Amino acid sequence: MNIQLLGLYAGGISHIGIDKEPSGIIKQKLAGAVQIGPEGIIGDVQANRRVHGGPEKALHHFAAETFPGLAAAFPAAADKLRPGSIGENISTQGLTEAEACIGDVFRLGSCLLQISQPRRPCWKIDLRYDLEGIRAQIENQGTTGWYYRVLETGQCSPEDELSQQEQPHPGWTILRINALENAHRPAFEEIEAASQLDALNTDWRRRFAQRVQWLSKNPDA
Repeated sequence: MNIQLLGLYAGGISHIGIDKEPSGIIKQKLAGAVQIGPEGIIGDVQANRRVHGGPEKALHHFAAETFPGLAAAFPAAADKLRPGSIGENISTQGLTEAEACIGDVFRLGSCLLQISQPRRPCWKIDLRYDLEGIRAQIENQGTTGWYYRVLETGQCSPEDELSQQEQPHPGWTILRINALENAHRPAFEEIEAASQLDALNTDWRRRFAQRVQWLSKNPDA
């Protein structure tokens, strides 16, 4: 797998949209070495800690391959739709939701990262680009990006290689998980298997398990 690291990003709180909503979505490209702690890049900030940040959402990775399609679909925001603009901490070429799997472990500098869950697109994405519909497009396509948990803290830099070390759940791609999440009535066996992926974030597994219970009680609904 040939993954090109395009940049590392972090930032503070900005105020976006007409109502000046607080958000950590606007980040700056980093130069030189950065420290990665249990909750991500030291100094990176999230505005709403109830739904963003924490050990299971320590770093957000968004594939740069997604931006050209978004720019074509939303030409009014094309100049803004570029790597580093959607709140990601990691931008790459060569790794998308079609290849990245739940539980995949990557080495970045001296850090060890593991994919924990897809990103659930925030409504503030539309505020960020000042255009309605971008968030929905990302969600509908399943090109949401994903989060890492930090297995080993340490130091990394934009010059480091992001290299895959392990893949405990091959085939369980971010696209596949997103499709299950969004399906009106997913296949019982599929969602039951997803609920048992030990590397998937606990909240996602619990939500899938609840749907398994509902489907088992309502087979004809």
